[in-house]
Amino acid sequence: MSSAPDRVRATFWLLDAEDSLVAQSHREPDGTGLGYFTANALPRVDKRAIAAFEDRSFAREARDVESETFVAHIRFATTGGLIAANTHPFEQEGRLLAHNGVIGDLAKLEARLGRCRRLVKGDTDSERFFALVSKEIAGHDGDVTAGLIAAARWVARELPLFALNVVLTTSDELWALRYPDTHTLYVLERRPGAALEHASSVGTIRVHSSELGERRAVVVASEPMDEDLAWRLLASGELLHVDRDLGVSSTVVIDHPPLRPLSLADLGVQGAASQGAAVGPHRPQR
Repeated sequence: MSSAPDRVRATFWLLDAEDSLVAQSHREPDGTGLGYFTANALPRVDKRAIAAFEDRSFAREARDVESETFVAHIRFATTGGLIAANTHPFEQEGRLLAHNGVIGDLAKLEARLGRCRRLVKGDTDSERFFALVSKEIAGHDGDVTAGLIAAARWVARELPLFALNVVLTTSDELWALRYPDTHTLYVLERRPGAALEHASSVGTIRVHSSELGERRAVVVASEPMDEDLAWRLLASGELLHVDRDLGVSSTVVIDHPPLRPLSLADLGVQGAASQGAAVGPHRPQR
């Protein structure tokens, strides 16, 4: 979510809600994470490699934080063990990233990273893709959009790929990429109005804030989080960018399917279980 340039409080998990993060962690039990930025634009990531419902301190630590951008993620592990280092979101070079999908041939991906291999702390394909993004950003003179596009296009061309749904934030900007159409990814450009409560029917994330209701915000989520008719499904290969003044631009940056597509059958039991829940009928685009 982005509310830039305003700093707002947003509750990304409600303990007492029927579809709270605690409830959803029964289905996605391998990690819980929240990323945000301080008033000095420093990234902060709070994450644990256990399900929220198993964490006895979770009720005490559920919190409101103030930031211009947020990334919240619940993990069902595909690649890498159940440790904090493998839990999303990840932080590199002052940026945060979360990923939903599976990338294959990690040895080839690692070879591509060069010196940026040092940015990888865990075992996941997601963090390695993030390091590739960081490398490409540096190679494009700090241009995040160009770096993300270059990294995604290389993966689509060179590696086995099931899905590459990505959300990336800086302290005041947000990028979201859906590729291909394996998983859904929606955006809501919300105008100021009454106090709001975003809640999805399956409840992957919940945001409640009377303060935020009085401000503009852009929300990106794996499924619509309320009944607002303005939720829009991103197209396959579409890259969304939200700038520091909440200006929204969008373009299709990959207009072809992966050259080495993976199916659920290719992922093994654990991988298919983690990815299969997101594969199914899409909500009609409104």
